[in-house]
Amino acid sequence: MALQIGDKAPRFELPEGPGEMVDVGVAFDSGRTVLLFYPFAFSPVCTDGACHIRDQWSALLEAGVKVFGISIDSPFVAKKFREAENLSYPLLSDFNKEIATSYGVLHEDLMGLKGVAKRSAFVVEPDGTISYAWVTEDPRVQIPFDELEAAVAASV
Repeated sequence: MALQIGDKAPRFELPEGPGEMVDVGVAFDSGRTVLLFYPFAFSPVCTDGACHIRDQWSALLEAGVKVFGISIDSPFVAKKFREAENLSYPLLSDFNKEIATSYGVLHEDLMGLKGVAKRSAFVVEPDGTISYAWVTEDPRVQIPFDELEAAVAASV
């Protein structure tokens, strides 16, 4: 079961690129953090979502909200996707599927593919609790960005 509002968010480190570790727990300590799990880099819905954050969230990012995209893609793919889409926030590789599992957002089987992240979004407060949680079983469904942005902006 996916983590819910009020749950403590697991702290973690993941690579942003080959050998480039990012300690997301430090981000939790310094302000509001948004975690966006997505199935695969370069897929249409994932690309649209990543570009939406890039194009529509500049004010929130400038206000200090930290955003991390997370997929089971390799660190090489995560880095290439970020570069290709000119994203201003880190994309992290959960290649070993440990973080998606700890957040309860890992498909056991998605169209014959084992262990793919479910499209999901979490807002983590500076005290480490989750204040917003959204998860879909259908990878074709986009994150409700209006709802997510309202949750993020509520206490920025």
